[in-house]
Amino acid sequence: MADELTGVQKAAVLLIALGPEKSANVFKHLKEDEIETLTLEIANTRSVSTAVKDQVLDEFYEVCLAQQYIAEGGVGYATDLLQKALGEEKAREVISKLTASLQVRPFEFVRKTDASQLLNFIQDEHPQTIALILSYLSSSQASQIISALTPDKQTDVAKRIAQMDRTSPDVIKEVERVLEQKLASLVNQDYTIVGGVDSIVEILNTVDRGTEKHIMETLEIEEPELADEIRRKMFVFEDILSLDDKSIQRVLREVDNNELAVALKGSNEEVQGVIFNNLSKRLATMIKEDMDFMGPVRLKDVEEAQQKIVNIIRKLEDSAEIVISRGGGDEIIV
Repeated sequence: MADELTGVQKAAVLLIALGPEKSANVFKHLKEDEIETLTLEIANTRSVSTAVKDQVLDEFYEVCLAQQYIAEGGVGYATDLLQKALGEEKAREVISKLTASLQVRPFEFVRKTDASQLLNFIQDEHPQTIALILSYLSSSQASQIISALTPDKQTDVAKRIAQMDRTSPDVIKEVERVLEQKLASLVNQDYTIVGGVDSIVEILNTVDRGTEKHIMETLEIEEPELADEIRRKMFVFEDILSLDDKSIQRVLREVDNNELAVALKGSNEEVQGVIFNNLSKRLATMIKEDMDFMGPVRLKDVEEAQQKIVNIIRKLEDSAEIVISRGGGDEIIV
């Protein structure tokens, strides 16, 4: 029976049921130690009955359903919908399992609060407190708030978000208490990971260019290694799809054809199509022939070539020769 399996064993059964291709995509989002643990468990799983596999899949579906409902309207809303779909006893079991083992993210009420109202409430708080709260918000909410902070506080908060690793549940409870909400029941005693470089990158990709530039310039002085790590993640090669044709053509004028061929070797068909459509037919044909002729290319070489093009894009944006579309309120001149 599935109830007799541990969480790791259930995860292994789920991945086996999903098949190698889908399991590989799941592994991309896991840590190295988690991958090692699951790989070992899968290797040690000799046979799984159809009944156990179906039970694990059903449980996975129910937990995913519960998470979706919680994200839409909170635990109460999720419980009501699950009771209608699964029955009262099963709904209680799923919600209990979810809150106990997967942990509902705290600050539920904050994510439903208007950003301008929240700003008025937290702007005078300590930068570390603001950083903690913003780490739990959507990038859209967080970008609105960080854009409205004073320039000095913007950089301080951004740095604290990027450097945040693990936050004690006691600290989270205290911040929630100050915000006059009691979500302690949703926070278990495990440490919760929030913030980090990916979090601040997502926020900075959403804020207006002026705010982003100020934060990055200050970080380059105070924390150059951190600034470099953030900048490398802020615009990836595939984001060239967000540029208009005129901007792409301007970028391509600065790119070495050999570098472009290597960079495109590791890109998807959509990116290749956009690039080729902005080249002359003769040049596009020549680069396609180069790509075929060069054969297999090391991933490291592809990434280096793509990063060189990304650096050109960032340089052209800094000199205002191209505009990268962003959602933080850049002025549009027509």
